[in-house]
Amino acid sequence: MDVSVRKEDQILMSLVHYFVTKENYSPIYVHGVKDEIWLEKLDGPYRVIRINSNRIINEEQFNFDQYKIVDILKQIKKKTFSFSINALNINLNEDESLTELDSFKNIDSINVKDLKDIENNQTMLEVFPNIKNNLIQDAAGIELILNVTKDINEKTSNDNKRYEKIFAPKKILVTYILIALCVLYFLFVSIFGGSTESALVLVRYGANNVELLRLGQVWRLVTCAFLHAGIIHLLCNMYSLYVIGTQAEAKFGKIRFLMIYFISAICGSLLSAGFDNIVSVGASGAIFGLLGAMLYFGFRFRLYLRESIKSQILPVIIINLCLGFMIPNIDNAGHIGGLIGGFLAAMAVGIPDDKDKNDSINGIIMLFIFFAFLCYLAFLR
Repeated sequence: MDVSVRKEDQILMSLVHYFVTKENYSPIYVHGVKDEIWLEKLDGPYRVIRINSNRIINEEQFNFDQYKIVDILKQIKKKTFSFSINALNINLNEDESLTELDSFKNIDSINVKDLKDIENNQTMLEVFPNIKNNLIQDAAGIELILNVTKDINEKTSNDNKRYEKIFAPKKILVTYILIALCVLYFLFVSIFGGSTESALVLVRYGANNVELLRLGQVWRLVTCAFLHAGIIHLLCNMYSLYVIGTQAEAKFGKIRFLMIYFISAICGSLLSAGFDNIVSVGASGAIFGLLGAMLYFGFRFRLYLRESIKSQILPVIIINLCLGFMIPNIDNAGHIGGLIGGFLAAMAVGIPDDKDKNDSINGIIMLFIFFAFLCYLAFLR
């Protein structure tokens, strides 16, 4: 049986097929729209692509359509914690007399009457150089529908498997080892050194101290993260490490988790030393780094974890930082250094099965700059 498909619908399906299967855009549901498709890719050259087959015949309709796009982009910005979004608006049924009208800020509009319009559009070819050879052009009717549906379903299935792997529960090991090391070191210092609340004892067993760092004892940047000033300090940090560490280890994997943990600990220790704290100990800098890593993870998957970021991750960070400023003898510099170091370290090492080379390169560069700044504060200022 032959099935007739409108020319605009054929172009729409060909474009959706290309952007979803070749450029990894994802369809997004927009309430109240008809005869238009919205696609999104957080790290795409265009964050949002809208393909519209509604008829636009005059300037008044054109401007109304632009205002509608702006309103929907505001909603997307709010949901994805974005400051700015650039969009590509593809109109399939726009009167040719309107092609000279200017689009609104951050919206590039093109008028497409035929797939050859895409192939001859320099802007599209510069941004999507592979589009010319990857548009479905020779299928018609039911065959076109089946091809597009099959490929998109296959791509969606592969994405779902990848997300299931990322979010699936994992066996936790490294977090428990770190907790055990902190507890054993606390017992060792208590038995052989004396009171763990004594500054002299803590310095003897590896506490962070800016003067000793400048004498070359840089190993203190790490050892101080395993020392704790009293049983209450130890229990609070170990509980926090258990809660946050198990989540971070499951999301990043054991090797990446260890890298984030120690980078965060070192960054926290350096910023603490940069503020001339006399003696500082504790795993809280590294723990704040894990919070920073989870914040990065939530940001990468903010389409799925938006509510978790707003209701769980951000409140925990803000409350703990506020407590640090209100309660005396808490090393908030170490917390902030660890938090920033953990976020940048997570960006640099990446998330398993969700590798983004641009993000990793940016993370490495920013982490290097941040580390150099911390070294300047701790050793040269």
